[in-house]
Amino acid sequence: MRTLIREDLDAFRDRLESLKAPQRLAWALEQFGDGFALTTSFGIQSSVLLHMLSRLPDGQSVPVIWVDTGYLPPETYQYSEQLVELFGVRLVVAQSSMSPARMEALHGRLWETGNVPDLETYHRIRKVEPLEQVMEEQGVTCWASGVRSTQTAHRRSMSWLDPIRERLSLRPLLDWSPRDVYYYMQEHDLPQHPLFEKGYSTVGDWHSSGPDAGELSGRDTRFGGLKQECGIHLPQDAVENLMGDGI
Repeated sequence: MRTLIREDLDAFRDRLESLKAPQRLAWALEQFGDGFALTTSFGIQSSVLLHMLSRLPDGQSVPVIWVDTGYLPPETYQYSEQLVELFGVRLVVAQSSMSPARMEALHGRLWETGNVPDLETYHRIRKVEPLEQVMEEQGVTCWASGVRSTQTAHRRSMSWLDPIRERLSLRPLLDWSPRDVYYYMQEHDLPQHPLFEKGYSTVGDWHSSGPDAGELSGRDTRFGGLKQECGIHLPQDAVENLMGDGI
């Protein structure tokens, strides 16, 4: 993988720049074969990438990895069932080996302290480590996600294809606007997440998500305003800082 990145990454990025979003998915599937996967949160905009994948030849063979923290809103669990059935998703669920009850008994409700390190510990236990374990089990060498450059400051620095934690991360929708997402969903009659009608423009765990309100919108409504990224889309050195000595 390191040799591939060093020799070909710039060429890959140039190629992806000239393609449209569905073509970027098709390119990755052809390039990486069984090593290609897609991640989803079953969030507000998740139907777009799942729909694109479902329309590719052999798209339904691609594993779709969902990090289920055990703290998602009921509406997300319901929406996930709807999209899995609609698109014939080959779903692979990533969950922490530590149950929510055990985590709270040992470490408390980490999202309530207002302490960024506690929130980062929560994200490591419930999101980053489960995802990495499943990707290792699935033999993933490249994974696609629906991140967009307008969502956070960190995402503005992303390119179409970046190395993250010894794998390549593809962002087919990186240059899309909220308007692009809206029109695509309208054109293809894709179902909305139930919380969209309640004012949510993004949704994660029930305790760390909220509807847009006042000057807060998008990722600024997440994690109590303490941070914008949970660690899934961060490079190795940043995740190592989250991990510290472990718990």
